[in-house]
Amino acid sequence: MTGRISPLLIAFTVLVYLFLLGPLVIVIGASISDTTFLTFPPQGLSLRWFEKIFEMSAFRRTMVTSLQIAFASTTIALLIGIPAAYALNRYRITLPAWLSTLFVLPVLVPEIVLGFSILRSIQVGAGVPVLGALLIGHTLIVLPYCVRVISASLASFDFSVEEAAISLGSPPIKTFFTIVLPNVQSGVIAAFILAFITSINDVSVALFLTGPGISTLPIQILAHVEQFFDPVIASVSVLLMFLTVAVMVIVERTLGLTFLAK
Repeated sequence: MTGRISPLLIAFTVLVYLFLLGPLVIVIGASISDTTFLTFPPQGLSLRWFEKIFEMSAFRRTMVTSLQIAFASTTIALLIGIPAAYALNRYRITLPAWLSTLFVLPVLVPEIVLGFSILRSIQVGAGVPVLGALLIGHTLIVLPYCVRVISASLASFDFSVEEAAISLGSPPIKTFFTIVLPNVQSGVIAAFILAFITSINDVSVALFLTGPGISTLPIQILAHVEQFFDPVIASVSVLLMFLTVAVMVIVERTLGLTFLAK
């Protein structure tokens, strides 16, 4: 007997999709409006607000800065997170239990507190430049995601395979790159995507660490909203959506995310 789907379940599913996709539709509609103010539904269609983004030097400059910080902080977090996750899983019996909690602290501490602490101790106290402080701050907020996601992949890895390769004469470093790392590649890809998206959309930490001449795109959006109410903000938001999707597609095409998910 084929079970019938409850109409109530169908209605609930539709409401969930409307709740998730509704704001995206509104933002996209507002970004192509021909009016000089934010409105939905759009009164006329125009792409001039997308052109205006690239005409404004502040948006171009902060977009480049955000991409640089996101790629750099994600790369550094992976360089730290992969060995850390490996050690926490490989030697979890001998390592102290509190060590795994250490990598979660940036998530447990509110980002406003973390941003102010970095401003006070690193940027002002140690005299680190604005760009360096931003890089440190973003690395700290994405590091827990890298460690946790890669640790989840390593949790199902059989380390006896690595031990067997070493016992047969393979150097430990070569064994790690040829046996361990390929088996957790899907976790590394997921960690990269999550960390990159988290970094490029961060507001709380960047709000404290930006300075004269150096800012990130989310902070520039906030500054623009304080003075203007035009559809430029909606257009920038749409570009961020497409950027996020583009990163996921590029990672999938180059590193084989679809194949790994099978």
